Amino acid sequence: MSDRVIPLYREPLPQRRVEVPEELPGQPRASSSNWQDALARPLRDLRISVTDRCNFRCGYCMPKEVFDKSHRFLPHAELLSFEEITRLARVFVAHGGVRKLRITGGEPLLRKNIEELIAMLARLRTPDGEPLDLTLTTNGSLLARKAEALKAAGLQRITVSLDALDDAVFQRMNDVQYPVAEVLAGIEAARRAGLNPIKINMVVQRGVNDQDIVPMARHFLGSGAVLRFIEFMDVGSSNGWRMDQVLPSDEVLQRLQAHFTLTPLPPSAEGETAQRWRYADGEGELGLISSVTHAFCGDCNRARLSTEGVLYTCLFANRGHDLRALLRDPKGYSDAQIAAALAALWARRADRYSELRGTAEAQRDGSQRIEMHYIGG
Repeated sequence: MSDRVIPLYREPLPQRRVEVPEELPGQPRASSSNWQDALARPLRDLRISVTDRCNFRCGYCMPKEVFDKSHRFLPHAELLSFEEITRLARVFVAHGGVRKLRITGGEPLLRKNIEELIAMLARLRTPDGEPLDLTLTTNGSLLARKAEALKAAGLQRITVSLDALDDAVFQRMNDVQYPVAEVLAGIEAARRAGLNPIKINMVVQRGVNDQDIVPMARHFLGSGAVLRFIEFMDVGSSNGWRMDQVLPSDEVLQRLQAHFTLTPLPPSAEGETAQRWRYADGEGELGLISSVTHAFCGDCNRARLSTEGVLYTCLFANRGHDLRALLRDPKGYSDAQIAAALAALWARRADRYSELRGTAEAQRDGSQRIEMHYIGG
């Protein structure tokens, strides 16, 4: 395993060596398209970070006092190339059961020629010949100018992070004085380009932006966009997370039900993170993502690939697995060998931090966790 430094603001996180079999006698386990972890959870969703850079400095993700002008971001040579990303995605899809790819960051639209990667991933197919669910999460700042090109490259859907409609609140939260009108223009451009249904993610912090819950719901009512309210999470070690700033989803729902008649909807997919609700008048839906108060570890089917090729099996991970070293190893490992190594890695996965949060077991593990901007949430 290499001794590369992961660019976090404290000490780098440890990385585990990924063991690769030299031979694959008989039928390798990697040929299965239904890997299961130690808790019998499959792998279906791979989230791929393409940059650790962002042009916003949101306090819950990249606070300015930590990620300032002196912060060292990854040089381009340390990033996975588009070809390396596509190769790993192909292995995860062909062998591991992945059916959904989400491009994240940092801010993924800052990655030069991102449309080329989208086009490469859009050509991948499941073992049954079906196209993948290919989507991207963005802060929306560059979306107005890139929406059409992303759609033309093969992107199917898009998620936009938008934490307030009030311009003063929004600019205070992004901490770079970026106006909310520009993000709304990006959302409209995405709608016109056909990147639908658009999802809007609002991270809710008590006393910060919770006054915009109902205005956000009113604004996107009937727009075709799906608004999702996300509890403020203790991801990483730099965002100053406090439980008293968490507004439980149950309270968010109570505020919404004071203004709208809502009826519950079933999950839209296996491993769905959001509790879905439909407006009774048929004008769309919204979702509640409750990682803090209603953990959904039990059916989590997601893995995360960092910008430089480190695989994390949990959003709250305190160590990763170096896949870039496998791709660039002079031994020239085959896809089947890499798949066998990943199958064994996934089989050992037992992460369930959100379920353990606050317990003695979780408190004993005081190690630093990976930062959100590094693996895209």
